[in-house]
Amino acid sequence: MEITVLGHAGLHLRTRYGTVLCDPWTNPTFFASWFPFPDNSWLDWDHYGDVDVLYLSHLHRDHFDVKNLSEHVSKSATVLLPDYPTDDLQQELEYLGFRSFRRVPKGLPIEHEGLRILIEPLIAPNDGAVGDSALALSDGDVCVLNQNDAKLTDFTEVCEFGPYDVHFLQFSGANWWPWVYTLPDNAKRAFGAAKRSNGLSRALRFVEAVGARRVVPFAGPPCFLDEDLLQYNDLHNSDWNTFPDQAVVLDYLRDHGVHHGLLAVPGTTIDVTRRGCTVVHPTPEAEILRPFTDKTRYLREYAHRERPRIVAERADWPAERMDVLSELKSWFEPLMASADYIATGIGGPVQIKVGDDESLVIDFGSRDVRRHDGEKCRYVFSIDRPILQKLIRDREVDWINSLFLSMRFTASRIGPFNEFVYTFFTCLSKERMEYADRYYAEEEASGGDFQIGQWRVPTRCPHRKADLSQFGELDGEILTCQMHGWQFNLATGRCLTSAAHKINAVPVEPN
Repeated sequence: MEITVLGHAGLHLRTRYGTVLCDPWTNPTFFASWFPFPDNSWLDWDHYGDVDVLYLSHLHRDHFDVKNLSEHVSKSATVLLPDYPTDDLQQELEYLGFRSFRRVPKGLPIEHEGLRILIEPLIAPNDGAVGDSALALSDGDVCVLNQNDAKLTDFTEVCEFGPYDVHFLQFSGANWWPWVYTLPDNAKRAFGAAKRSNGLSRALRFVEAVGARRVVPFAGPPCFLDEDLLQYNDLHNSDWNTFPDQAVVLDYLRDHGVHHGLLAVPGTTIDVTRRGCTVVHPTPEAEILRPFTDKTRYLREYAHRERPRIVAERADWPAERMDVLSELKSWFEPLMASADYIATGIGGPVQIKVGDDESLVIDFGSRDVRRHDGEKCRYVFSIDRPILQKLIRDREVDWINSLFLSMRFTASRIGPFNEFVYTFFTCLSKERMEYADRYYAEEEASGGDFQIGQWRVPTRCPHRKADLSQFGELDGEILTCQMHGWQFNLATGRCLTSAAHKINAVPVEPN
């Protein structure tokens, strides 16, 4: 099998039974904040788009590149669809002209034109764009795991599909916390260091769980090329920066005994056989390493090339003033009325500051949108008017997949994180909101438990349902889920990370 890395989570697989294209992203996204790192604009996208099979892991725009899919990818390709609870992904692809779809049932390997395929979907409302997924694929000679952004919590079905020759490893998150928050710099760096450490240790756990012969870190990080955002790039391998690159994670894996990692950049070809693999880079080694060893200069040059596209993006932000209050009232109030569980979980007002001259409240207690009247709000989001007006004009149903990932806003909060606030902004359509509200209500009533130390606790973490029997670590009365770093006080049931969740723990009498 010949695998060409296309940058970020993009892959082109030439197998015994045809070609497969995965997540081909090349155009700037999230208000022109995110660009692929390293630059992949020079690739022959017509060539890589002429394929038999297309797999798109989820709808985040660094995976679902509308312009690239429209202009360069064959509409005759068969699209492999993860088994998601909503039809958003298929509907968007149909709008672009794709007509051939094959839905892959969760946990069940299928045969497709000689290929053996497994797609492991994650379906929590805050997984990707109401869904995320990993792809396992075998052509009989070679077996590959494409993890992209999927933070898998249960590897049973994935590992049964293997063993794997290559694991394309998820390691770099999409983080606006803590950088957009109004916190002192030392606090931001402390929170950032904890998040970076947790992400690297989680990547190591993924590697150990999968046990592939070769590991290729990919699916991030993006780079930020707008002058306002350059500060977010990890220019100096800082232990507090939450956007470590591929070279950093390879060093981390080597430091922890993993010596079979491979560095790949856009255009790198990995020719895999049962006996081993051959890696061919598109340019000499010095050029391959330059984005990692001379990052500041590399990004400055990259930013200069991309400046016209950033300017063009800004020109598309609506400048003419609209009535944002009436627009948000008509949009959000029906959604709050249909989301009793989520609205109750938020419980109070969330403030939206629109530029410097308007302030609104989304009140989840009274289920209405109104002008801010000076009341204290636990969450405050400050958004420039043109950006908010573009979200409204385009009826962007997932503000996480646009505004929040763009880093083009500021935020503050009183007290701990509330997951339901962000779930609401992920699900700004009737179908999504009804699914999310039902999901949380059903999850609260389901589950099983296990014993850890002298406590019986739910098997699934209240946050994103990671298996606590695998990822839970107990220190006294504090249980930490190592998947995302969430902590719970078992004696009180209180979540120390978020106000939106609690854990029901029962002490066990010692024998």
